[in-house]
Amino acid sequence: MALSDINLWDKDRFVEGVPHEWFTELRREAPVFKHHAGDDYGESEFWCVSGYDDVVTVNRDNATFSSARGLVFLWDPPPDQLEQQRLLMLNMDPPMHTRYRRLINKGFTPRMVSELESTMRKRTTEIIDRVADQGECDFVTDIASELPLQVIADLMGVPQEDRHKLFDWSNRMIGAEDPEYGVTQEMAQHASMELYAYASELAAKKRADPKDDLISVLSQASVDGEQLTELELDLFFLLLSVAGNETTRNLMSHGMVALLEHPDQLERLRAHRDLVPGATEEMLRWASPVLHFRRTATQDLVLGGKDIKAGDKVVIWYISANRDEDVFADPFTFDIERTPNEHVAFGGGGPHFCLGANLARMEIQVMFDLVLDRLHDIEMTAPPARLRSNFINGLKHIPLKFTAKG
Repeated sequence: MALSDINLWDKDRFVEGVPHEWFTELRREAPVFKHHAGDDYGESEFWCVSGYDDVVTVNRDNATFSSARGLVFLWDPPPDQLEQQRLLMLNMDPPMHTRYRRLINKGFTPRMVSELESTMRKRTTEIIDRVADQGECDFVTDIASELPLQVIADLMGVPQEDRHKLFDWSNRMIGAEDPEYGVTQEMAQHASMELYAYASELAAKKRADPKDDLISVLSQASVDGEQLTELELDLFFLLLSVAGNETTRNLMSHGMVALLEHPDQLERLRAHRDLVPGATEEMLRWASPVLHFRRTATQDLVLGGKDIKAGDKVVIWYISANRDEDVFADPFTFDIERTPNEHVAFGGGGPHFCLGANLARMEIQVMFDLVLDRLHDIEMTAPPARLRSNFINGLKHIPLKFTAKG
């Protein structure tokens, strides 16, 4: 394989599956590689960072590798959208990012997540109850999508009857380039506008009648003595709606596929439920729901023996770092008892470490604990359908049949 044949701009290649053979070759031959421009996509060249140590270095050094200068996406944003998009916490650098992070952290403490566990178990039981007697379901739409939606609605103070609005808006924004959804860029933009309008209305209600939820907290909060603007609140709502929905849903979906494709691991987990926390970490390593993030170099530097110039686009591939042979023994083996397992699915430390990590772990553990209690003889009746995306490692459908118990 020639390195010049690798084209990470090609979203169609990701529909077949993550191109692990490309990343394996990159880690071996060019762990920091200047990827050609996506001429057919109207996009510029970028430095592709595929090795574990380099990914962690870039992720943690926000002074040298900025999230704000060019945003965090592989593609280049239109210049007129830069300033607005920099108000999204993903696209901030310290010290502004640090201030906002302190506000959001109030809703994601281990204590608050722990308090949600009993509600999660109740909701998960109800979700499984709805499909149990049918003996079949689409695991993604019927099970995996429901728990994160319900939990994020509880967390933000969204009425449960409105949760599918979040699902629809999120799908239209993330799935804009997948033909199944038939969504144009204009429709994706309209979905974000609908979400902003809903967020503004919800925030107004929370200011008038605050409750014990995150939007109530943020509606009253201030940064450096100034109230958050309506746009800042809208962008918080967008971030939490999409991040709290898409990533956990896809992790659960990939976790189910991994267990079904490795029946020895499934049966071991079913027999030894104390292995669920470790299995959760292996699912995170194996699936890496966010494939990459982009940073922009703030100065000339050397990384992996390559001369990177100030302003260069640097893209760190978590999915590749989590299969690095120098860090993980037998990285292409799915092992629920893998230890150590210092994966970077949540970002590998640094200021942008996933603020919902504790919540996601809890949801995944509750879901699989109850699924293993209730659903037996599980089989896929057709191959999983993958999302057309080189950003989100997404699954759209997993048709299952099973025997329900209890």
